[in-house]
Amino acid sequence: MAVDREQVLRSAAALLTRRATATMDEVARAAGISRATLHRHFAGRDALVRALEALGIAECEAALDAARPHDGPAADAVRRLVREMEPAAGLLAFLYTENQLFEGEQQNEGWARIDARLTELFRRGQESGEFRIDLTPAWLTEALYGLLASGAWAVTEGRVARNDFTHMIVELLLGGALRRE
Repeated sequence: MAVDREQVLRSAAALLTRRATATMDEVARAAGISRATLHRHFAGRDALVRALEALGIAECEAALDAARPHDGPAADAVRRLVREMEPAAGLLAFLYTENQLFEGEQQNEGWARIDARLTELFRRGQESGEFRIDLTPAWLTEALYGLLASGAWAVTEGRVARNDFTHMIVELLLGGALRRE
């Protein structure tokens, strides 16, 4: 029987989003495969996390493409972006806490591409007069990541309704970022 690698990754992401310390045995059970089969695809936890990182980057880039960050007002683009990123928010929440992904010189260039695109969106909002200029685009990018992760955790824990995810993140981020007269 062939193993669907993407299904295994999605099962791992779903489990690790809820329980970041889950063992490889637990990941294998969640994916419906043996630990040996999991190990054939991912030599260890580090390899699994790196594969999840690649999936997360691909999903973020697809969300950015779908959100059309250069179209219309920047605030509207942020709203579209958060809505498009919602399905991947749980995976992003897990990855956000995986320090090994952001240490040293081996940081995946995919994150740099995503950061650049997000930073450009916030810079565009500042240049158009929509966003405050005292908050750097880099800080607004980090704030967005933090809010996406926090929102995903709150939904996963049942403290927040899934239907409120986009509204809460957008309102909090833009409420602080919008320029006031």
